[in-house]
Amino acid sequence: MTYSTRIVSVLAVLAALVLAGCSDDDKQAAATLKPLAVKEQASSIVKGDDGYVVNWAGVLANRNPWHFGEHTVATVVAKDASGKEVVRLDQPLDAVPPADSLSFSGHVVAAEKPATVSIQYRPAQWRQAGRIVSSFLPFPISDVLTDSKEGSYLITGYVGTPYRRPAESLAVTALLRDKAGKLLGGGSTFVEDVRAGEKRRFIMQIKSVADTGKVATAEVTARTWGSSSRPYEELAKGGVIPLHTVKPTTAPFAKDRGRSTLLSDSRP
Repeated sequence: MTYSTRIVSVLAVLAALVLAGCSDDDKQAAATLKPLAVKEQASSIVKGDDGYVVNWAGVLANRNPWHFGEHTVATVVAKDASGKEVVRLDQPLDAVPPADSLSFSGHVVAAEKPATVSIQYRPAQWRQAGRIVSSFLPFPISDVLTDSKEGSYLITGYVGTPYRRPAESLAVTALLRDKAGKLLGGGSTFVEDVRAGEKRRFIMQIKSVADTGKVATAEVTARTWGSSSRPYEELAKGGVIPLHTVKPTTAPFAKDRGRSTLLSDSRP
């Protein structure tokens, strides 16, 4: 075996050991990640013109401070009184930011009357965030107005963005709660092209939640639309809008007041 052959062999062994170590580290890191937690969920059934409308809403919490939860799917199953499935639907959910939660909602029409509704979740895929948690700011919601009448609940308001780059698509979700804070159901809509310094109006008319007369509050949030963390990461990379954009009107100090002068120096 020549000298060069020995060097190549040693490098190959070292590379294999490094890869094996990285693989073990990755497996260990994945094993320490906590699964998404179901904070709350609710469903309701309303008789509609074309059948029975099944509405559901929920909140998933990500307890990991450095990872996005991606490609999560909620499977909604509704069964009739005999136990036969009348609805089975897979709903892809938006990515859940690190140390944060995701509100979601949906509805579907069933031809036969459901008796029970259940929601199950596929495990999330994890991706380490490229920024610290404080970089992923919430999208501000303002001027929310609600109106309940004739079995429907109307919600209007505005959504903005704290980021410099335009948000191409945001999912706006409203969770409806009674006076005690219990989740009754929800609704969702989308807004497009939300730019810095601007607001986009959203409108939701929710007709698929039973007993809308019991609704006391509408909890509205907005998220980047998509099952991966890429939209949120791209916004964070572009930076946030400065909080103070008005130039100071006072004259600058004659000298820097933050600097002190040593009166004496006893060093040799």
